[in-house]
Amino acid sequence: MRQLLLSAALASLLVPTAAAQTPAAPTAPPAGDTSAPSQRPEVAAAATRLQDEVVELRRWFHQHPELSNREEQTAAKVVEHLRALGLQPRTGIAHHGVTAIIKGGKPGPKIALRADMDALPVTEQTGLPFASKVTTTFNGQQTGVMHACGHDAHTATLLGVADALVAMRDDLPGQVMLVFQPSEEGAPAGEEGGASFMLEEGLFADFKPEAMFGLHVFSSLPAGTIGVRGGPLMAASDKFTITVNGRQTHGSAPWGGIDPIVTAADIIGSAQTIVSRNTNIAKLPAVVSFGSVHGGIRYNIIPDSVELVGTIRTFDESMRSKIHGELDNIAQHVATAHGATVETDIPVGTGNPVTVNDPELTAKMLPSLRAVAGSEHVIEPPLQMGAEDFAYYAKEVPSMFFFVGATAPGIDPATAPSNHSPKFMLDESSLDLGLRALLQVSLDYLHGTPAP
Repeated sequence: MRQLLLSAALASLLVPTAAAQTPAAPTAPPAGDTSAPSQRPEVAAAATRLQDEVVELRRWFHQHPELSNREEQTAAKVVEHLRALGLQPRTGIAHHGVTAIIKGGKPGPKIALRADMDALPVTEQTGLPFASKVTTTFNGQQTGVMHACGHDAHTATLLGVADALVAMRDDLPGQVMLVFQPSEEGAPAGEEGGASFMLEEGLFADFKPEAMFGLHVFSSLPAGTIGVRGGPLMAASDKFTITVNGRQTHGSAPWGGIDPIVTAADIIGSAQTIVSRNTNIAKLPAVVSFGSVHGGIRYNIIPDSVELVGTIRTFDESMRSKIHGELDNIAQHVATAHGATVETDIPVGTGNPVTVNDPELTAKMLPSLRAVAGSEHVIEPPLQMGAEDFAYYAKEVPSMFFFVGATAPGIDPATAPSNHSPKFMLDESSLDLGLRALLQVSLDYLHGTPAP
């Protein structure tokens, strides 16, 4: 998940009551709770059988992380497991993507399930006995590689679901496509990757699902909790660059040149009014953030240019377009006022669209999530400013994406190390709940109704 961070204030909104912070055992709801559906017995049996295997798989993936578009070992491990189940995986989609089709013994609908496989350029600081020791060079710098966002858990969980579905294949109505996706965190510069590239390379050319499901472990939720909402869930994300061109001069004589640093600072300050004064955030939230400022190499030389790099997050296409235009307008006019010029790239390429959960599908599958977590442990989180390229699938077919709490009991999710942190720590009970939830959702959809 790209830059999936919550402030403490937002994170606190996600935390259930104190009693609910102890994760509920992922079994059927408490006796007497007639409003909640039942967990399918085959789900409970499969989860119990596969629990140790899924944990072992997750730990292997955690120890062998690979960056976006470099998931060679990961894909090979996935293929090995799928072939051992008797499946015939398709490989090499969008570089290292893997798919496989589970054909049920009875007629029924087609669905797809997705897990992302890539890791991050982060040096792990968890102290786990299976912590990553992998290092690499990224953007010219030596760094560790870590599954700091939980994609190791997603891959292991989907392999567990695959095992469960294959075991009940004879009685299974319909077909299930398993999608193991590379490069969710974003392809390296100059490369293509991720969900959009899988679609470009014909992911749904011969198998068009009528529904698709995915999950993400989430540090801002306590283990035992599931978060889901219909409609917009996660923001569209766009990268921008603004290059401010001035004229170099000695720092002792600024009047001899045109200062791009002062101009850039003015652009940064003026851009804050885009959201605070020109965007109706009472309707939907938006963010314009500058994350990188580069210019100059010496304390007493005013440089020729400064490069600004940042991100825009929105939930509405018209708002998205308007903010792009306003940022360009501010950059151009502020630069002119300083006698400088600018080159803008707003946005850089194609950013992730809004991740939208189909409202009807989400409402239909909500009982399935309640069945495995208990009704009191399924919550509606606030809109998330983080982005996910699962959004591309959701533009093609009705989809539902949900969060699985990852923070252990006794740790406040509002202050726990976030996804992408070198100290991100997954409570492994989330593997069990994630498997049960994804399997229950799949079976309920394929059979047409929740279990009685």
